[in-house]
Amino acid sequence: MADGSRTKPCLFSPISGTITFKGEPAAGAKLTRTAGKAHTHGRLVDTAITDNQGQFEMPGVFEKVLLAKFLPMEFVAAQEIVVEFEGNSYKVWAGVKREREVNSESSGRPLVVACELTDEPKRASVGGGFVNSVCTWDFDPDPERDYSNPFAEDE
Repeated sequence: MADGSRTKPCLFSPISGTITFKGEPAAGAKLTRTAGKAHTHGRLVDTAITDNQGQFEMPGVFEKVLLAKFLPMEFVAAQEIVVEFEGNSYKVWAGVKREREVNSESSGRPLVVACELTDEPKRASVGGGFVNSVCTWDFDPDPERDYSNPFAEDE
């Protein structure tokens, strides 16, 4: 873990990509991203508007945590992106980030998504957390766990 990720963890990695509706670019769609603070109450919210090709870009969201320098703390950050397009709202991303590092939602790769508003959300386990999303992106899924025997050794 990089030194800075402990005292300034990444709540939501920089994200870019394309929003489509029925296969066509969702030009002028408004994205509202919410990142829950990992170590205090509250949330951080920002927005973006897609261009004529349905493309958007949002910077990373970080939280400065001075106590984390001295005390061990579990990291958990709620994430959500809602898209407003042609009078309707679509939840395109809802998840929990469990690692402090940038791009842990995408196995260390840049978080570049393709989101079709009419698709059904799918669940992905990545970086110890999970994401329910209509988007696709490049990541290595976490290994499946067998919880039928809680005393079994991990392989």
